[in-house]
Amino acid sequence: MRKLVFLFVFFSTIGITAKAADITFKASAPEVVVMGETFKVSYTVNGEGKDIRIPEIPDFEILMGPSPTVVQSTEIDNGNASFNVTTIFTYVLMPKKEGTFNIPPATIKVKGSNYTSNALAIKVLPPEKSDEVAKQQNDDGSVKVSNDDVFLKIDVSNRNVYEQEGILVTFKLYTRYDLNIQTPPKFPEFDGFLTQEIELSNLQWKPDSYKDKRYNSVVIKQVVLYPQRSGKITIPSGKMDVLLRLPAPRKSRPRSIFDLDGFLDSYQNVNKILTTPPVTIDVKPLPSGKPASFGGAVGNFNMTSSINSTNVKTDEAVTIKVNITGNGNIKLVKNPEVVFPNDFEVYDPKVNVDVKTTTAGASGTKSIEYMAIPRYAGDFEIPAIAFSYFDPKSGAYKTISSEPYKLHVEQGKGGNGNAPVVSNYSNKESVKFLGKDIRYLKMNDIHFLSNNDIFFGSFMYILCYLVPAILFIVFFVIYRKQVKENSDLALVRTKKANKMAVRRLKNAGKLLKENKKEEFYDEVLRALWGYLSDKLNIPQANLTKDNMEAELTKYGVDQALINEFMDILNTCEFARYAPAQALDAMDKLYELTVDAIGKMENTIKK
Repeated sequence: MRKLVFLFVFFSTIGITAKAADITFKASAPEVVVMGETFKVSYTVNGEGKDIRIPEIPDFEILMGPSPTVVQSTEIDNGNASFNVTTIFTYVLMPKKEGTFNIPPATIKVKGSNYTSNALAIKVLPPEKSDEVAKQQNDDGSVKVSNDDVFLKIDVSNRNVYEQEGILVTFKLYTRYDLNIQTPPKFPEFDGFLTQEIELSNLQWKPDSYKDKRYNSVVIKQVVLYPQRSGKITIPSGKMDVLLRLPAPRKSRPRSIFDLDGFLDSYQNVNKILTTPPVTIDVKPLPSGKPASFGGAVGNFNMTSSINSTNVKTDEAVTIKVNITGNGNIKLVKNPEVVFPNDFEVYDPKVNVDVKTTTAGASGTKSIEYMAIPRYAGDFEIPAIAFSYFDPKSGAYKTISSEPYKLHVEQGKGGNGNAPVVSNYSNKESVKFLGKDIRYLKMNDIHFLSNNDIFFGSFMYILCYLVPAILFIVFFVIYRKQVKENSDLALVRTKKANKMAVRRLKNAGKLLKENKKEEFYDEVLRALWGYLSDKLNIPQANLTKDNMEAELTKYGVDQALINEFMDILNTCEFARYAPAQALDAMDKLYELTVDAIGKMENTIKK
């Protein structure tokens, strides 16, 4: 009886349970096989599978199968025991012809339910010809290594593209012998391109064929390039050093006492330098007729927008979120322009970019949050948000527009909605309210004064009228001048351009000290483009390097200073996605930017 109680307590404590896992049924096989050679296809299910059925596969001959293998295991975690059962069904197949063929999904029953596996695609290569192997032998019996035996190949997805259109560049190594990579490959410099590298987890060798010959191949680098200018751009040659393991000549092989007849194989190592030929890309300029809302986006995109509320009170934030999704140069896309009413305090947008680069290009989402605060009650309208991009497949510009937003702003607790308003639109400060106080004359307790004490007509009496009159005229002139300047938005933007640039450069200086490279270059770019936009009174969406240079020339800016601005802009655009820059290079760029803005401020005076 005691034993039964003990066993009951023991099993209650341990709690042996069967692990209830989701059933998965997976097929696996080599991606590449050789004609005339057998290979295995395995179907694995994490359960007790029965009654497996595979479809007809006329391109392959089934030599054996299914051969079931059952694997059982027990896991104990925190006193809980779980039992796992895995069943593997193996088939041995042989291809009937060369080419690429599909094996449809198979089905299996597990506990009365049917499950379906994945399909397989298998490439069948031609067999190696014996006479080709014989041609590779030297007279002394050693193997002759030609450029067809081991080579480095560069593949470009498209050699005739538009500016900012992404192209995939793949470096692939082919070999017919065992080899080791001696030194890291020296890949070419992609001057004239914005580069986004595809991460390769590890080098995976696979059987392959090229020009009817069998090889082992491996992809060693893949990048997506975005051309930054039109014309012909050349990708220079790449280079890598490999060590081949080849059979040694019979005469030079060391004779072993166990190999008196020379039957045992011996090998020698041979160094070989592999290079890729240069490749020229023909980059077409973007066609004319760019929409006003075009900000450099090239690819295929979609845009959505939303607003947090259309009924708010004064001093409450209004947030508009714009999402741009698609495939293309999404990191370089400029933010769409959102036009808020004049009586709104507008803040810099918050941008978040989530991009993944694959062989299909760079795809992801760019989210922009625009925030503004109404300072005055009333009904307002935010115009439709427009976003344009160039579609290289159709060769045309496309525009996406949102619906306009109508806002109803009610008066909050902290203000008088009927007070006169003076709005300072240029520097986006808070709206100022000017009230008016009235003091009434006091009519009681009237006293008469003698002639000697009469104040009326005296010098002090005249002075009391004259001084306020002069002050009124001075303040009136100053006030009218301020109102006139505030109404001239272009003039105010020009005067405030330097202050806005200095504020952004201070933020860039903080990012420089924190060694945040990408954020630093983004902030410097925003400071430069924002300064030029305010100084030249051109919206950033319409500001390009071409019209910027033309406008600066009109204002008499020296060509050397224009080139200095261009060099800083190009350095920032390339450095954001280039390999890590040295800290002293970032320091130098920061000093050059401050100096260039100072020179420009002294040159353009309004």
